[in-house]
Amino acid sequence: MPVLRLALGAVGALAATWLLFVLVLALWRPRGMDLKGAARLVPDVTRLVRSLAADATLPRPVRRRLLFLLAYLAFPVDVVPDFIPLLGYADDVIVVAVVLRSVVRAAGPDALERHWQGTDEGLALVRRLCRVGPPPPSPPSGPGPGST
Repeated sequence: MPVLRLALGAVGALAATWLLFVLVLALWRPRGMDLKGAARLVPDVTRLVRSLAADATLPRPVRRRLLFLLAYLAFPVDVVPDFIPLLGYADDVIVVAVVLRSVVRAAGPDALERHWQGTDEGLALVRRLCRVGPPPPSPPSGPGPGST
């Protein structure tokens, strides 16, 4: 009997934890970003993560996190199944955001610029997701002051 009670308690605790996680996902989403817009970025973000993971100039722990992220995204089983409206992709978006934020903190925002192959709007969205401000304005090209 005690084993059955322990097993039922463990199953109940797991179910309660999963429900709490789903509730947190429903309430905490990146500000200013709808999940459908984030889902449209999947191919560009996948290329970004692969490119960053292959960059030998990045520290090994950063590249390792990116490889784990690729494995997580490729794994067919999610914490929240993808067929659940809005929440299905929320776990993927949040995991990508957390990993990319840590990569940007370690490698700098210029790593995003170097490896991004998508549109400027997509890069702006990824920068917002990573909580990176807009890039500094580039100096004007052409002759500088004092040249004739």
